[in-house]
Amino acid sequence: MNTTPENTPENTALGTRTPDATEYDYVIVGGGTAGSVIAHRLTADPSVTVAVVEGGPDDRDRPDVLTLRRWLGLLGGDLDYDYPTVEQPRGNSHIRHSRARVLGGCSSHNTLISFKPLPSDWDEWSEAGAEGWHAAAMDPYYDRLLNNIVPVDEKDRNPIARDFVDAAQRALTVPRVEGFNREPFHEGAGFFDLAYHPEDNKRSSASVAYLHPVMDERTNLRILLETWAYRLELDGTRARGVHVRAADGTETLLTARREVVLCAGAVDTPRLLMHSGIGPKRDLEALGLPVVRDLPGVGENLLDHPESVIVWETHGPIPDNSAMDSDAGLFVRRDPAEPGPDLMFHFYQIPFTDNPERLGYEKPAHGVSMTPNIPKPRSRGRLYLTSADPEVKPALDFRYFTDEDDYDARTLVDGIRLAREIARTEPLAGWLKREVCPGPEVTGDEELSEYARKAAHTVYHPAGTCRMGAPDDELAVVDPSLRVRGVEGLRVADASVFPTMTAVNPMVAVLMVGEKAAELLGGEAR
Repeated sequence: MNTTPENTPENTALGTRTPDATEYDYVIVGGGTAGSVIAHRLTADPSVTVAVVEGGPDDRDRPDVLTLRRWLGLLGGDLDYDYPTVEQPRGNSHIRHSRARVLGGCSSHNTLISFKPLPSDWDEWSEAGAEGWHAAAMDPYYDRLLNNIVPVDEKDRNPIARDFVDAAQRALTVPRVEGFNREPFHEGAGFFDLAYHPEDNKRSSASVAYLHPVMDERTNLRILLETWAYRLELDGTRARGVHVRAADGTETLLTARREVVLCAGAVDTPRLLMHSGIGPKRDLEALGLPVVRDLPGVGENLLDHPESVIVWETHGPIPDNSAMDSDAGLFVRRDPAEPGPDLMFHFYQIPFTDNPERLGYEKPAHGVSMTPNIPKPRSRGRLYLTSADPEVKPALDFRYFTDEDDYDARTLVDGIRLAREIARTEPLAGWLKREVCPGPEVTGDEELSEYARKAAHTVYHPAGTCRMGAPDDELAVVDPSLRVRGVEGLRVADASVFPTMTAVNPMVAVLMVGEKAAELLGGEAR
């Protein structure tokens, strides 16, 4: 991930014998989830030179990053860009969106829950104008992934998480799932698949899987760490390179003989485009930014997976074994007409009370949480600039719970009710002492909706802000080959290209976008 240069130590250049080189075949902005994949694949050809611009430090020799179970300590820390959310009249205005400032991007920062997107997710993209991105075409890219994606190991399966799975299966009559990636599913309870190495709890992030094995070996790969890309170099409507600034203030123009590839994520990719004059003409002109290409869709279609939380106090301490403290979950399909699940839960083996405490609830000494999540949210938000200064963070207005028929809020209310059914069911019920929040006295739809929305948080899945679409789609930013419309030599490959949100956690989808992007770039270069 790549963005502003706050708190950045000395820049580091890796994997090159010519550290002062400024011209490459490809310049990739963002050494995160997709950028790591593309850099690895392109530099497999020793005749191709690639520079990766990464705003954060190296993740090697960083046990705080590489140890999966330490993920919670990264939130809000020095490796977090920590974007605020603008006021949300129907939601929680205090949500802060963690975006990782480290090699590997958010795959070095998140829980590494790894779901192969459901066939209905890809087919929905295809129907939205992303020709060639249907399920049958995308399925092979999953098999190419280098990450070690495995179900939570037996030694990491906490007894209370096991009992949650049993209780959910019994209470809701859903199937038990052993390996969510084995075949498509509509509902089920089970332990997640994670991208990790169970023997030492080490991440199998994008950087670990794709960059660490090659970054000191391939002289055609240069990774510029602690380096901020603040503006594209455009020759008319052709992208020629990227202006970057190192931590010591040194500014350099990196030029691309073939293409510039933006992999900075759903926040920083549209931000960089707009500061380079590519975006909604009216908004750019209002800030005094020159307009190179009027693309009204840049920053629109801001997606996320919002969720709320129910917390129980347990009778005592919980056994300590776990992969990352949220190892099991549940999917249900309330509406049989839906092609996939329409309600999801993460089960946390900790009392997750950051937002409830703001509402006056107290955190129990020992507890667990269930987080009802909206797989296919209908609310749509917007990201926009508030200043012509590229160091000023953009505004993120997710417009949570503003969909016309209140589907999103009703989904969370249903989730709270289902969570209570599970909590009343053995063997989980025996662990639980009392419901802490919202509390058993909160029972009406309106009361539950108000609590669910005020206590809502994010699973840190922003997407959709440079969405892919058909040629006649005025709000599409990239075409199905990931090329920015009306700009030559420029592509986007990250979660910002999502036309719609995947029903499952989207990290694997981003890895697969990276694999497909590398193939597109390599194929067209020939």
